[in-house]
Amino acid sequence: MLKIAIQGYEGCFHHIAANDYFGRDISIMPQDTFRGVAAAVKRGEADMGMMAIENSIAGSIIANYSILQDAKLQVAGEIYLPIKQNLMVLPDVELEDIREVESHPMALLQCIDYLDSRPWKLVESEDTALSARHIAEKGLRHTAAIASELAAEMFGLKIIAPEINTIKSNYTRFMVLKRHDHNIDPHADKASLYFKTDHREGSLLRTLSQLQGINLSKLQSYPIPSEPWHYLFHIDLEFGCLDDYIRNLDRLQEAAEEVHVYGVYRSGLRKDHTAEQ
Repeated sequence: MLKIAIQGYEGCFHHIAANDYFGRDISIMPQDTFRGVAAAVKRGEADMGMMAIENSIAGSIIANYSILQDAKLQVAGEIYLPIKQNLMVLPDVELEDIREVESHPMALLQCIDYLDSRPWKLVESEDTALSARHIAEKGLRHTAAIASELAAEMFGLKIIAPEINTIKSNYTRFMVLKRHDHNIDPHADKASLYFKTDHREGSLLRTLSQLQGINLSKLQSYPIPSEPWHYLFHIDLEFGCLDDYIRNLDRLQEAAEEVHVYGVYRSGLRKDHTAEQ
């Protein structure tokens, strides 16, 4: 059985992403931090890791690009997960019984239009799934949680108001991490890498101009801690065949000071989450 490291608690959105990508016949290894996920994979305690890298509303998780660089792990795939927030309570509790709502601050913010119209106290917690577990274990009749369908299923809670998040088209992109083996899927159509340029005027533009017949779907700069005001550039490339990718990688390596490939893999699909919960 595959061991998959995730950030957060069982029932969180990382857990759902892992189930969707690998199936349910896996062993989940919850970690407190994203660095913990990378470390578990690097040490061989986990076979793979699932790490959020960007959200369609909040944007890139910059710190995770640095983790990806420092850990020297390989990106083996990706998955786009719709983030659906649900209000859940104990099975015999109704809306009029609720006095406070507990969840991660980001989840509370994502549902603020729904919550603002109710006289409930909002309580911030460490994790959405942890809030659901807290209510179930403590038998809290006057507290609701905002979390995933999976969390409601795992902890025996009733979803009293589904999909209360304000923006319905909210997706998080997750990267699948593994230890480096240099194997490339012959059906791969996407690559993630970073490059470094010199600090001369126009260096970035000259480097990017080398890309031909290939789609640049992501460009993200992030600072180099040891070199103030110098940056690495993360890019995602989408291509029709591996030969196109290899030709462009050769051009990029000639133009840039440094190039590192995180992984070459099959692109994930941006579609509604329909996997069994």
